[in-house]
Amino acid sequence: MQAMSVTVREAVFALLRDVGLTTIFGNPGSTELPMFRDFPADFRYVLGLQESVVVAMADGFAQAHATAAFVNLHSAIGVGHAVGSLFTAYRNQTPLLITAGQQARSILPFEPFLYSEQAPNLPRPYVKWSCEPARAEDVPAALARAYFTAMQPPRGPTFVSVPVDDWDRSCTPLPHREVSITVDGDPSLLARAASMLSAARRPALVVGASVARDAAWTEVIALAERHQAAVWVSPLSSRNSFPERHPLFAGFLPADREQIVARLEGCDLIVVLGAPVFTYHVEGRGPHIPQGASLVQLTDDPEAAARAPVGLSIVTNLRLGIRALLAADAPTRPPPPAPGRAPRAPPERLTDRYLLQQIAALRPPASIVVEEAPSSRGAMHDHLPMLEPDSFYTCASGGLGHGLPAAVGVALARPDRRVIALLGDGSAMYSIQGLWSAAELALPVA
Repeated sequence: MQAMSVTVREAVFALLRDVGLTTIFGNPGSTELPMFRDFPADFRYVLGLQESVVVAMADGFAQAHATAAFVNLHSAIGVGHAVGSLFTAYRNQTPLLITAGQQARSILPFEPFLYSEQAPNLPRPYVKWSCEPARAEDVPAALARAYFTAMQPPRGPTFVSVPVDDWDRSCTPLPHREVSITVDGDPSLLARAASMLSAARRPALVVGASVARDAAWTEVIALAERHQAAVWVSPLSSRNSFPERHPLFAGFLPADREQIVARLEGCDLIVVLGAPVFTYHVEGRGPHIPQGASLVQLTDDPEAAARAPVGLSIVTNLRLGIRALLAADAPTRPPPPAPGRAPRAPPERLTDRYLLQQIAALRPPASIVVEEAPSSRGAMHDHLPMLEPDSFYTCASGGLGHGLPAAVGVALARPDRRVIALLGDGSAMYSIQGLWSAAELALPVA
């Protein structure tokens, strides 16, 4: 019996519909337009005025929606414009399915206008997987592989280059598939880590962005309270993973080796949850943890586990891993010393501290902060605490230009929440085109 035939375009939209990717972020050109012929009524197209803005909007949307996002860029030049935001999405571990147009296959040997030479190599190394399918009929299967790869932990962007004449070619429709996306840690190693935690005299937790990505907010609070462990935020964490006015909240670790050791002095066990060991920004010397201390790392990233300089590392989903730690008994311990709090900023002068203090007082309870004001981050830590899960996003790359369009994407994913974009003036200028998308979509971004 002859297999049913559909166009590549029909098969791709069926795949996207099947996996729930019905919002497309893009800035199209001539090599992408055939994809959008007879655009399905149940899909939404979000236009950005520049490709780096497009990718950052999709990044914010995917993070706030806790799933992947689909991006369409314009050939080589569009991918080139987007590389800065692509690097940030890679560091954010954001699952993005990115496509770009390519010239028609029949004229590729002649290096035509708007073609991309070695298209799969252009976004590397900041994609988990990339390809340009050998045949038009292979495009849907390549996109399916790209989606499932992007969703595997650690999540991240993938890339597929699609020649302009592929969309109207015939192919076989893809069957429905499901691929697991959760990794459970080694039970024996988790049991050993739980025993180490139970035996510790003065444990400390260091929480990172993967606690938020794996929705382990409730579990990490329970773990800290059971063990009366001080909780530190990992250096330069891009998400909030613990309530910052909780009695066990100790503060933010700096990205400096000697200062990290000084902050953790007196702890005999350090449990790093969902973060590298450690992210540094300046050169350092000496040990990575205090003398006499042990370290356990739970991470969703095998590479982060492999490069950790000390301790026991376990690759696991953070929610499942923390639940395994909660299975062990905890001894009675005194609470750790309460950290000092910054004094209130006086109203006599308009400083960043006073401004952030007022935002904290006036923001709606369920609001979300998207931050890209690095020179005011210390003031934010002191005066604008994050108290609810999934209420803070920033970029893990250190690159500027992410915050404004990411806030647009977050607002698009969470229309029920007020989004506050906390931006430096220089940061905003890198991606000011994002304001157009926010206005066009009438989004609740402040």
